[in-house]
Amino acid sequence: MYALGGVSLRIRAGDFVSIVGPSGSGKSTMLGLLGILDVPTSGRILVGGIDVATLDDRERSRLRGDFVGFVFQQFHLIPHLTALGNVETALLYRGIRPAERHDRAREALARVGLEHRLDHRPIQMSGGEQQRVALARAIVARPRMTLADEPTGALDTSNAANVMEILDHLVTSDTAVVIVTHDRGLAAHAERRVSMLDGHIVSDERAPRGTPLGPASELPVPKAPGDRR
Repeated sequence: MYALGGVSLRIRAGDFVSIVGPSGSGKSTMLGLLGILDVPTSGRILVGGIDVATLDDRERSRLRGDFVGFVFQQFHLIPHLTALGNVETALLYRGIRPAERHDRAREALARVGLEHRLDHRPIQMSGGEQQRVALARAIVARPRMTLADEPTGALDTSNAANVMEILDHLVTSDTAVVIVTHDRGLAAHAERRVSMLDGHIVSDERAPRGTPLGPASELPVPKAPGDRR
């Protein structure tokens, strides 16, 4: 029994991708592999042309820090630090001078519309603002891919829409954004939609943003290994 089987996925710069599927579909395993948190038992994961399985833990950590920014459903902010301080933590141990860390953190917070909340601690901010601080922390190191795991799960509808708009604006010709979610409505915000079921990718398609995805019951049943039908 495998968490993922026969999966092939390429994320390119400029992509805004949603990976959607019910519980048990393999999304969490895919998240760990895309984020260089895990290595596959077979097959390869190439990041910038580098096979991550050939690296030791330290080298993988360095590659992950350079290529991937993470956003989670829970904000994971440090309570006693300000918004600015929380964002700066992502730049510690990178050999960056304190003044530059400060400037880059301010710039990242401005990108998510929080330049006026630099000195506020998490308890002084709404849930939507806290998630935007978490977004700023994810992008401050200028990753090539921002990986968001259920990024709006703890937010109301208005704040969720705001976060999705920010994620949309993070996509550039040099960067990609990937959201992992069970919410098919949320997944429809992305131009490229990857649907998973029972450890398989069952569809990978592009559609105008906002186009509804069909219900999971309409997805094709994944073939068993060796099935050539």
